[in-house]
Amino acid sequence: MEEWKEYKLIDVLEALIDYRGKTPKKVDSGIPLITAKIVKGGRINEPNEFLAEEDYDKWMVRGLPKPGDIVLTTEAPLGEVAQLDDRKIALAQRIVTLRGKKNVLDNTYLKYYFLSNVGQSRLKARETGTTVTGIKQSELREVLVTCPPFVIQQKIANILSSLDDKIEVNRRINEQLEELAGALFKSWFVDFEPFKDGEFVDSELGMIPNGWKVGTLSDIGEVVGGATPSKSKSEYYTDNGISWITPKDLSINKDKFISKGEIDITELGYSKCSAKMMPRGSVLFSSRAPIGYIAIAKNELCTNQGFKSVVPQLAGTAFIYYYLKNNVSNIESMASGSTFKEASGALMKSLNVIVPPSNILQDFEEKVCSIFDKQESLEEEITHLTTLRDTLLPKLMSGEIDVNEVKI
Repeated sequence: MEEWKEYKLIDVLEALIDYRGKTPKKVDSGIPLITAKIVKGGRINEPNEFLAEEDYDKWMVRGLPKPGDIVLTTEAPLGEVAQLDDRKIALAQRIVTLRGKKNVLDNTYLKYYFLSNVGQSRLKARETGTTVTGIKQSELREVLVTCPPFVIQQKIANILSSLDDKIEVNRRINEQLEELAGALFKSWFVDFEPFKDGEFVDSELGMIPNGWKVGTLSDIGEVVGGATPSKSKSEYYTDNGISWITPKDLSINKDKFISKGEIDITELGYSKCSAKMMPRGSVLFSSRAPIGYIAIAKNELCTNQGFKSVVPQLAGTAFIYYYLKNNVSNIESMASGSTFKEASGALMKSLNVIVPPSNILQDFEEKVCSIFDKQESLEEEITHLTTLRDTLLPKLMSGEIDVNEVKI
C-alpha cells in the first residue's frame, strides 16, 4: 500500500476530550447528554438523559465538541463509535471525543476505521479489566491508525457515508410511516374518531360504537406457542433450513418484518419438538425474557417457546400488530412468574379486545397494507445497503479496492 502509513492515534489528533471520572447531574430536559449506552452501530440513538442549560459551562470545562467530531465509547462497551452532528450536546462518562488534525486525519474516515475489524481489534488489544473491560486514555493514545493520503481518506469516507446517508433516509421514512399507521389505528380503534357521529354503547372496555363487541384475542386470531429442539443434537440445527425465531433474534434485529433468525432448524429438529409453522403475516410476540418484542413474519416460520404469536383470522395483520403493540404494558402487568415474568398462552388467548364489524376491519387493513408494503420494501433496501457498506468497509480500509473504481 504505497503511501499508506501507520500512526499512533495521538499523533494525528487535534483534540482528545475525555470526561471520565466525572458524573454530571442529569435532568429530564435540556442539553442532550451523549452517553455510552446510546452510541450503537455507528449511530447516536435518541438521547434520553439531559444536562441543564445553566450547568453546561460548569460541566464542559475539559473541551467543547464540534460538529463532525468522533465519539468513542471507552467501556461498557468498548469501541462503539459515531459522529456528532451540529446539535449542542454534552458529554458523559465512558466516552471520549476525537478530532483529527486538519489535512492529516479525516474525522469521518476515523469513524469508519474504528468500525472496521482492524480498528476494533487494535482497540481491544489495549483493553484492560476483568468484569468490565475498557481502555485507558494512555492506551488509547497509542492505538495504531492506518492512514492513506488525506485525499484518499476523504474518498473512502464519502463512499461509506453516502451509503449510510441512504440508510438513514430510509430509516426516517420508515419511522414516519410507522407513526402514520399507528396514528390511524389509534384514531379508529382507541379514539373512534371516524365513528363519533354514530351511537355508542357501554361495554366492559368502556363506550364503544354500536354494533361493535368485546371479544378475546383468540376470537380474532390463533394464539400459537413455540418450542426448541434439543440443543445437544447438532443434526437438529442448520444454517439453511426451517426459519426459527427466538427473542434474541428480535433484540438484535429491530426490523418490523423478519424472515429468519440467527440459526435455522432442520426438518428432523422440527419433527422432534412442538414448534408450529406459521404463515406470512403472522404477528410474533415475545412472551418472556422480555415480554413485548413484536415482529411480522415475512414468510412461513416457527419460533421457540419464548413467543405467544398470533396467526390472523377474523382480524388482519395490521390490527393485531397494533393491538399488541399498544397493550405491552397491560400484558406485562398480568404476566406471572418468580424468576422472570411470562405471559402464558391462556392469558394471551383471554385478552379482551374490541372487535369491530368485519367490513371496518377490512377497510383498516386495506388502508394500512400499502404502508406495510412500503415499510417492508424499505427494510429490504436498508439490508442491501448495509450489506454493501459492510462488504466495502474492510476492502477500502485495507486498500484492496481502489476508491476511484467504486461507483455508488
